[in-house]
Parts: sequence; C-alpha cells; structure tokens
Amino acid sequence: MLQRLFGFDPSQTTIRKEIIAGITTFLTMSYILAVNPSMFCALDGMPGGAVFTSTALAAIIGCLAMAFWGKLPFGLAPGMGLNAFFVYSVCLGMGYTWQFALTAVLLEGFTFILLTVTNVREAIVNAIPHSLRNAIGAGIGLFIAFIGLSSAGVVVKNDSTLVALGDITSGSALLAIIGILITGFMFIRNIPGAILVGILATMVIGIPMGVTEFKGILSRPESIAPIFCQFEFDKIFSLDMLVVVFTFLFIDMFDTVGTLVGVCTKANMFDKNGNIYRIKEAFMADAIATTAGAVLGTSTTTTYVESAAGVAQGGRSGLTAFVIAICFAVALFFSPLFLSIPSAATAPALIIVGLLMIEPIVKIPFDDFSESIPAFTCIIMMPLTYSISNGILLGMIAYVIINLICGKVNKITPFMYLLVILFMLKFIFI
Repeated sequence: MLQRLFGFDPSQTTIRKEIIAGITTFLTMSYILAVNPSMFCALDGMPGGAVFTSTALAAIIGCLAMAFWGKLPFGLAPGMGLNAFFVYSVCLGMGYTWQFALTAVLLEGFTFILLTVTNVREAIVNAIPHSLRNAIGAGIGLFIAFIGLSSAGVVVKNDSTLVALGDITSGSALLAIIGILITGFMFIRNIPGAILVGILATMVIGIPMGVTEFKGILSRPESIAPIFCQFEFDKIFSLDMLVVVFTFLFIDMFDTVGTLVGVCTKANMFDKNGNIYRIKEAFMADAIATTAGAVLGTSTTTTYVESAAGVAQGGRSGLTAFVIAICFAVALFFSPLFLSIPSAATAPALIIVGLLMIEPIVKIPFDDFSESIPAFTCIIMMPLTYSISNGILLGMIAYVIINLICGKVNKITPFMYLLVILFMLKFIFI
C-alpha cells in the first residue's frame, strides 16, 4: 500500500526514517507559521490569526499533493522571499491592494499548471548542464547555512562590511553554537535522527537561557473568512498585473527548480536517463499548492529548500511529505507549542544540512574553466544575493556566454539560448 500511495521503496528507506525525516523537515520549515502572520499584519485587512491558518492549510494541501501525486520527500508552504515580494514590493512598494496581489498569485498558479502540462518546466530543468546541477546543490548548501547563521544572530548585518560576527557569548547565537556542537556530535556518532534530536535538545537548553519562550500548548484555529477568495478579477488584463504575475512566476519557477535539482542531486534521485525522478508530478504538486494558497489567502506556495534536512535523515518517498502535512495539521491546534521553538534551535539543522548539501561540488570539473566558472558563479551568487533563482539565472547566463565565446557551441542547445535571452530580459526590465 505504501509503495502504491507514496512510492515507498523498502530497499532505499524505512518507515521510521520517513517519519523522522518528515518531522525534521517540518521543524526546520515551521518558522513560516510565525513569519507569515507577522509579515502580512503590515497590510490592512489581513489578520494575523487568519494568515496563520491559511499558511498551515496551504502547506497541508501542498504536502499532500507532493505525497500522493509527486511521491517525493519534499515539504511545501508559502515561500520566503515570495511573501516579502508580495507584502513589501507589490502592496507597500507599488501601492496595490493585497487582493490584487492574491489575484496575481492565482494567475501564477494557473500558468504553472499550464506550463507543467505542456512539459515546459520539465524541459527547463533538463536543459541545465550537469556541472550547474551540481553547483546548484552546493550553492543551496551555502545558502541555507547562511540562513541558519543569520536567523540565530551568529552572522549579523554590518554597514561597513555588509556582514559581521554577532555576539556569540550569549543569547540565541550562543544557543545556536551549542546546538551545532550537539548535532555535530550526534552525526559523528551516527545517532539516528540526529537533526531532529538536535533541534529538540537545543530548544530545551534554550529555556533556562531565556531564548526559548514557552507560549502555551493549545489554541483554536482562527477563521480564514476575511481573506478567503478575495480577488480583483477586473484587473486581470492590466499591464500592471502582467508584470507582477511574471515576476512571481520567474522567482517561484527557479527557486523550485533549484530546490528540486539540488536536493535530488544530493539524494541521487534520478531515473535511468539522468533526469529527476517524477519531476513533472513534483511541479504539478507545486502548481496546485500555489493555486490553493491564493484561494486560501496567502502568498505563493513553493517547495522548501529545508526539505534537504529530511532527505539527510533518509526521506526518499511521498511518505515523508505526508508526515509533514500531518505535522502542519497538528500545528493548527498546537500553534503556541510549535511557535515556542526558537530560530536558534532550527539554525543548527540548517547549518549541518548545508554541509551535507555542498558535497556535489566535488563532481564539478574544476580543470575545465568553461564548466567551473559558471558553476562557481551559480554557487557564490545564491548566498550573496539571498536568492536561489538569481544563482541559477546568472550561472546559466555565464555558461552560455563563456562557451559561446570559447567556440564550444556544441555544448549549447537552442533551448538554452532561449532561456538565457529570457533571463537577461528579466534582469533588464524587472
């Protein structure tokens, strides 16, 4: 039954590993349940409680679609970066209503469904050279490690040097370092569920340190009525709507592509032709989740790079995604308890997973500069621009241009030329 429902393969994983992987991924991405409501509260008419409920429901729908349709171990929820673009760029920056932005997200979801059915998204993934695929995994490793370090205050903003070392002698930064040591020790000792145990142990240690704030246990989910199906269909054919939809589309597409390629490369989840296993189904799950999220009243729902934490724990099938969905369903009623887990407790998981993700870098042919320069561009630009999609776009542009001027045109397909033209137009006009 598990094989039929989730693509579970007992030769590659176990039920215990899948459950631990699902819980681990949930804990590393559950911060969205706290971040999304606080971010959307900046918009009049979007109550934090309603946004919390819609965020959890969108994640549940996305994870269930990934579990039963995609049959892959990935978690989905409203995406970071995309929610910031929704609130601070489209609404507060450009002056549009949140109903206008939700309409754009809905149109993005429909467009993604169309692109997935016509295999366009799959073709984009398969057009990425193998050196860049390995670079994407390594770049994501650095990116999520940086997210962990910054969220815990180990790395902080500095006006002179952009980033600097935070106060690691107290508070969340010290707790994160303790968590790294605990999790690292358990990894070295091959203790099962090291990441999950590390998160929970770090959370408990944070209580006497004053970092973990216990907020209670149970609460009743709030209604999503104020934000449910709130669209401005009269603006669908405007130029402004086209620009916003295209921007959502571009960011989400290449964040998702990067996550799937990077995590699947680490887990060696490819078919006999070297393509990502069930990539079309994974894209469809992502598209369905985005569309459902818009209806529920939240920003673009996407595949989370934190899924790498669950894959590192042995998650290989849709059963992991199913467990993540159950966790989000439980979180609806135990939101105070789950929101008690501080970012300092999840930071060690992201940092250790970053280490595991960087492994594919050894597969990049560094002696061939026509491959290694674009790969390095992809790797370094992800954390430095705080964007997976920027890293992929710049890496692909560098790959085509470098190989073109070096006369290695046989390495470039017509579809790669088309992609690079679109990428360059994106940077010029958006």
